[in-house]
Amino acid sequence: MQPIISVAHLSKTYASGFKALKDINLEIRKGEIFALLGPNGAGKTTLISIICGIVTPSAGKVLVGGHDIISDYRATRSMIGLVPQELTLEMFETVWDTVSLSRGLFGKWDNPAYIEKILKDLSLYDRRNSKLMTLSGGMKRRVLIAKALSHEPRVLFLDEPTAGVDVALRKDMWQVIRHLRDSGVTIILTTHYIHEAEDMADRIGVINKGELILVEDKRELMHKLGKKQLTIQLHDALSAIPAELNGHHLSLANGGSELIYTYDTQASRTGITGLLTDLASAGIRFKDLDTSQSSLEDIFVDLVRQK
Repeated sequence: MQPIISVAHLSKTYASGFKALKDINLEIRKGEIFALLGPNGAGKTTLISIICGIVTPSAGKVLVGGHDIISDYRATRSMIGLVPQELTLEMFETVWDTVSLSRGLFGKWDNPAYIEKILKDLSLYDRRNSKLMTLSGGMKRRVLIAKALSHEPRVLFLDEPTAGVDVALRKDMWQVIRHLRDSGVTIILTTHYIHEAEDMADRIGVINKGELILVEDKRELMHKLGKKQLTIQLHDALSAIPAELNGHHLSLANGGSELIYTYDTQASRTGITGLLTDLASAGIRFKDLDTSQSSLEDIFVDLVRQK
């Protein structure tokens, strides 16, 4: 399947000499939710801005729906909806007029039924005649999403879309996003709430210092890089790990009252049975066992630290 977005050897160097992006190569599939993760200043917003035609690249090529973002700017921009981080709204306009005007700017015919549906989906319809200056920060964020959807884009960029949005409304917004994905819209999001990416995304990209260091299917990433840990709560604290247990790669925690055993999720054998046998042979008694697995946030932090 031809990708909806294709980025090849993309770089951006600003006049100051700062290299914001370095030889980025990326393909985004039609109808997926792609999460782009990275620390502050990693290049996420620069990459999004270039694809959306806001920032000019220094080198490389970007295609959206097979169209070049520079030579076919109008065609590519009409396929894209963008929800920026900043609350860029005309505060004296009403919600309805703001969203309707955005649709008109892209040359779309009036469609009040479609605007009504968007506002209802985003829990904004009851405030449709309210001036934006009267809305909360979370509601203004939802107005930005409504504006981005007003011209029925095929690709939707969400740059920190849930910043300042309360938990209940955040869940409503993600439900709308899932419906959009199911209808064929491609979603690219950046977020500091990594659990959102873990819950929502089909694939994950990690960018750091302008370099794309990983692109992976989320489930495959969790499987390959996720670690499982077995925590053994001991009856009696240990001052050191007995020599007969050295082969198990154990560590002491919680003042010596816990043994931590980390094992590979892909290995055919976990080694837990042998460990418990060796614990009994060493005369070490335990009260309880608990297992945990790395979250996407753990994996992300490890990747950035290693890089």
